[in-house]
Amino acid sequence: MKLAVCAEMVFTDLPLPQRIERIHRGGFEVEIWNWTTKDIDALIATGATFSSMTGYVSGSLTYDQDELLKTAEQSVEVARRLNCPRLNLHGGALDDRGLPVVPQYEMTGAMWLAAEKTLARLAKLGEDNDVMFVLENLNTEVDHPGVPFAKAKDVLALVKAVDHPNLRMMLDLYHAQIGEGNLIALLEKAISYIGEIQVADVPGRYEPGTGEINYPAVAEALRQLGYDGTVGLEAFPQSDSDLALRRFRAAFTNEEI
Repeated sequence: MKLAVCAEMVFTDLPLPQRIERIHRGGFEVEIWNWTTKDIDALIATGATFSSMTGYVSGSLTYDQDELLKTAEQSVEVARRLNCPRLNLHGGALDDRGLPVVPQYEMTGAMWLAAEKTLARLAKLGEDNDVMFVLENLNTEVDHPGVPFAKAKDVLALVKAVDHPNLRMMLDLYHAQIGEGNLIALLEKAISYIGEIQVADVPGRYEPGTGEINYPAVAEALRQLGYDGTVGLEAFPQSDSDLALRRFRAAFTNEEI
């Protein structure tokens, strides 16, 4: 398994390029969010390997889909410059607090069909540009109330329905633990459709080893399932960023903290 770290959440006392350099020096790949707020040339200059980035700016799977596709095309161009293989999506557009721009608390049949059709268009865009779009599950109980298609089971259903190698899941185990639990069974069901995995512990969204999730057991399950993709730390440090990265690595490699 490759290990990555979200630069938006660690070493936050430093400018973003310096955060990325710290993560890169630690031997990790790097995840970033909204590319429109960043100096892309400065990120390239760090020499880091980027694992994933936000794959759209505005629009939605179920309304304003042409806007979603337009900003996805723009994101693909940035991903090409960064040599970033995966572009992250959500069930609906989020504001800068992680809340839905248009809350949708119930999903109709028409919404499901619209989402599937939009994701098929994104998968074709990914195929044409040799990148993978990944649809992330979120939790609506704590962090993202009103986001449609939030649960991992819904994301898996949509990805299965499209059934295209350039569309996969961004399976976030922090969100899944809050919304669904039973993580190892979820991994077993979803393993063929996972593009990347994100992790943080519950409660608090801190690094592995600080909460209730047995991440060494999760890591062993992934090894047994033959997963050799990327696991990304998308967590706030409970106290210290360097310690958070050591705890993360230990959970997935059995190294000492």
